[in-house]
Amino acid sequence: MRMLNPVWLALLAAFLFGGSTPFVKLLVGELPPLVLAGLLYLGCGLGLAAIRLLRDRSWKTSGLAADEWRWFGAAIVFGGVLGPILLVFGLTRIEASAASLLLNLEAVFTAVLAWIVFKENADRRIVLGMLLIVAGGAVLAWPVSGSGTPDWIGLLAIAAACLCWGIDNNLTRRVSASDALFIAGTKGLAAGMANTALALSLGAALPAWPAASAAMAVGFIGYGLSLVLFVMALRGLGSARTGAYFSTAPFIGAAVSILLLNEPTPAPFWFAASLMGLGVWLHLTEHHAHEHTHEPLEHAHRHVHDAHHQHEHDFEWGGKEPHSHFHRHASITHKHPHYPDIHHRHEH
Repeated sequence: MRMLNPVWLALLAAFLFGGSTPFVKLLVGELPPLVLAGLLYLGCGLGLAAIRLLRDRSWKTSGLAADEWRWFGAAIVFGGVLGPILLVFGLTRIEASAASLLLNLEAVFTAVLAWIVFKENADRRIVLGMLLIVAGGAVLAWPVSGSGTPDWIGLLAIAAACLCWGIDNNLTRRVSASDALFIAGTKGLAAGMANTALALSLGAALPAWPAASAAMAVGFIGYGLSLVLFVMALRGLGSARTGAYFSTAPFIGAAVSILLLNEPTPAPFWFAASLMGLGVWLHLTEHHAHEHTHEPLEHAHRHVHDAHHQHEHDFEWGGKEPHSHFHRHASITHKHPHYPDIHHRHEH
């Protein structure tokens, strides 16, 4: 059995997240924004925790190594707490349409941090593809942008939220070899509790159960399952490429809105689709191969016995693949096409 292609995992994550947008729009009029955000993330966290309990038939350890908890804790703080709070604060000062345009900065911040701070490899083809995808998102949001004097505090708050999520994406990449359900579920619970607590402290009331359950269901599918797939894609693609694929979500959301809500299809929609399609094509046709050396490494994750996993087992193994256990990689030098995944974080 082959492992799923991380490119399709990233695109499916974008499909689930972007596809949830029309359903979130339907709930906006029924729930205050901060309460809605809290319920969406609570649905994500509680749903994934339930799946993990059913899968393992008990509560098992996270699989994070001792030195990975600092990265994961920082990712939760930036992405699960600070990002949503800054977003909601910004939305109180500027129109949602302008915020939608600015949210494309998340892909930019993710890529820039990956390339400059975390030294992730990227050639001109990948940079151009990312820029085309982000440009497509900007074109998609531009026709509904508001006018008038901009509120710079609100704009900076949205940009800061995107920076927090860019940091979160890169920090999560450092722990992406561990259990994706645990990572995504814990981040969802943290964001849900933070947003709900903030909403209640500001005087909001909890909604009736039908509206709350609908929001949590949308959060479980559009945020929870999407986040699991995003973490799995980070494992195989690295931060910049995963962020670029995921930034197709605005186009996917618009396409679902057109199909389900009978919204019009203006010319900018097709222009944005063309830009994003070209950007994705540049990424899909990437060929990065050179001789590289793998340093000795020990970790645990789901894998098959490919060129990078030639190890013995200290337990009885029935030959089932993929499977997960703690294993050691010996040093090896070879050449083949690869992404900056969990086994290819070398310098160039």
